[in-house]
Amino acid sequence: LLRIEDTDQNRNSKEAITKILEAFEWMGLEYDDGVMYQSKRFDIYKKYIDILLKEDKAYYCYMSKEELDTLRQDQKTRGENPRYDNRYRDYHGAPRENISPVVRIKAPLNGAIEFDDGIKGHIKVEAKELDDFIIARNDGSPTYNFVVAIDDALSSISDVIRGDDHLSNTPKQIIIYEALGFKVPKFYHTPMILNPEGKKLSKRDGAMDVMEYKQMGFLPEALLNFLVRLGWSYGDKEIFSKDEMLELFTPSELNSSPSSYNQSKLLWLNAHYIKEKSNDALDELLENSQIPHMSTFQKDILYSELKDRAQTLREFENMALELFTPPRHYDEKTLQKLDEQAYKTMELFEDYLGRLDVSDPQACDTSLHAFMDMHSLKPAKFMQPLRLALLGKPGGIALIATLCVLGKDEISKRLKAFVLMKN
Repeated sequence: LLRIEDTDQNRNSKEAITKILEAFEWMGLEYDDGVMYQSKRFDIYKKYIDILLKEDKAYYCYMSKEELDTLRQDQKTRGENPRYDNRYRDYHGAPRENISPVVRIKAPLNGAIEFDDGIKGHIKVEAKELDDFIIARNDGSPTYNFVVAIDDALSSISDVIRGDDHLSNTPKQIIIYEALGFKVPKFYHTPMILNPEGKKLSKRDGAMDVMEYKQMGFLPEALLNFLVRLGWSYGDKEIFSKDEMLELFTPSELNSSPSSYNQSKLLWLNAHYIKEKSNDALDELLENSQIPHMSTFQKDILYSELKDRAQTLREFENMALELFTPPRHYDEKTLQKLDEQAYKTMELFEDYLGRLDVSDPQACDTSLHAFMDMHSLKPAKFMQPLRLALLGKPGGIALIATLCVLGKDEISKRLKAFVLMKN
C-alpha cells in the first residue's frame, strides 16, 4: 500500500508528492489499489477523535499560546524539560472564548509503555516521560502520530519497519492503538544510514532526491540492490534480483548497527547491472542521448567495450560521445614522446587504409599487424601515436574496437588532421 502522509497543510508540497510517485514508478516498486492520501480521510480521523472524546479518553485543551509560553519559561527556569502539564485534562467548564481548542489524548499517568522492538529489543518508556499529546490541531486537522496509528490499524499492518528517528513516536502510537482497542503491530526501528565518517548523511554524501540518481545515470535495480543491503544481509550474497529480495528478506535479520553509505559499492553494483543489459535495453535507456546512429556491427563492438568500463549511464554516454568527437587537442605529455618518424608512420598508415579491413575485429587486427610487419614497426612505436591521432589521448577503448567503430573515412580525417597539426 502506498500512503501519502499529507495532513499538515502548511508543509504539503505537490512537487514533493509528484517526486514520490515518480520515484516509485522508476524504481519499479508496485503497490495495490490507488494511492492513499491522508488529506482525503479527515472524516475517518474525526470519527475516531469523536470516539475518544465521547469515551473520555481525549479532551479539548483551551490553553492559549501565552499560557503555554509562560509554562515553558517557568519549567526552563526550574531546570525542567518543557512539557504540557495536563491542566485541562479534567476541565469540565464552559468552552473558553476566543480560544480554538486542540484535542489531547489522555496518556497514562502511571506505569510504563513497553514493547519488544524487532531490532532494539525490549523498550520501556515511563509514563511520567509522556504528556497528553495533541491528536488534533486547533483547526481540526489531525496530527501525524494519530493518523498513522489509525491508518496502520485500518490497513491491518502487521509489521512497521522504519528509521530509529521514529522511536520516540512509538509509545504515543501505542497509546492511540490501545485507547481505540486496536491490535498493536510489531515494530522494527532500523539505525539511520551514516556517511563514511560515521556522521549524519548529507546531500553531499548521497542523501539526494531519488530521481537525481536517475539523472546521474544510475539504474533502478542497482539503487534498490544497494539500499536493501544497507542494514540487511544474506550470507555473502551481494547481487539480488527483486524476486530474490522478496523471497529472502526477513525483518528479523535487519542489522542493529548503523550502515555507512558507500559510493564505491553503489558504482560497482551499477556497473554490474549496466554490463547485464542488452544493447537494445541500453538504447532505450539512452534514447535521448546525443550518441550518433551506428550500424548493428559498430554498436555491438562499442557497447561491448563500454559495458566493461562505464559505471553509470552518463559515463557510458560520455565515453561514446568522446569517441565520435574528433580531437581538438592532443595530450601534451604523449606528444613530447613522439619523434618525426611517428608522424611519417601516420602518413604511411593513412595511405594504407585502402587495405585495412575494419569489417571484423579479427580481420582488422590482422591488417594492423600486416602494416607493422611491412614497415618493421614495434607495436608500442605504432600504437601510441595512432591512438593519440584518433582519440587525442593515450587511453580509451581498445584500439581495434576504435578502428572498427570509426570506419575508414573518419580514421583518414583524423590522421590527416594529426599530421597537419605537426606541419
